[in-house]
Amino acid sequence: MSSRQEQKEQAKRERLEREAAEKRAAKRKRILQIIGGIIVGAFVIGGVVLFALGGGKSEDRDPETLTTAAKAAGCIVRSFPDEGAAHVAKKLTPADFKTNPPTSGDHNINPAPDGVYAPGNEPEIENWVHTLEHGRILFQYKPDTAAGRIAQLQALFNEPVLDSGNGYHSVLMQNNTKMPFEVAAVAWRHYVGCPKFTDGSLAAMREFRKVYVDTAPEKVP
Repeated sequence: MSSRQEQKEQAKRERLEREAAEKRAAKRKRILQIIGGIIVGAFVIGGVVLFALGGGKSEDRDPETLTTAAKAAGCIVRSFPDEGAAHVAKKLTPADFKTNPPTSGDHNINPAPDGVYAPGNEPEIENWVHTLEHGRILFQYKPDTAAGRIAQLQALFNEPVLDSGNGYHSVLMQNNTKMPFEVAAVAWRHYVGCPKFTDGSLAAMREFRKVYVDTAPEKVP
């Protein structure tokens, strides 16, 4: 009897030790899951913030610097209500938009690709308005702009953008809406327009791109 009792007690002790060890392991697992969730959440939040800022530092996006540069150049910075973003199959004209150059509105399902377009080969309005919705900045100049000025715009296009590389999310094209400016930079719901194309215009458009690149409703790489 004594031997059987000792065996029972030994078995009970071993069972209790196993249960205690299992509880400790389960507790450690829960703690690790909580820590892992916190770490993942931090990365997700950080990624969302960086994505919303287009990868650039928030201190580089300075609307006051833009305002100062535009004023010095005699340019106009304007912001407008969202005119919608429906996909349409028809050809659009400047009359279909409330601003010139357009800053939002219905557009073709196919956005114009980033890049530099030769004069006379610029994308259709319905395509480049979609490009604005993807957070792009469009540098536009009026027809018959001097080649030297277009070269200056190409140099601006090729400059680094915040921390995101040269020519990042930008388009350079001849305007095809008969805008009332010699040169302009356009974003979704915003533009800076310069009645006269001066060296100061380039500084204003440079600051405009810093402020508004990747701030449109759709974040597209």
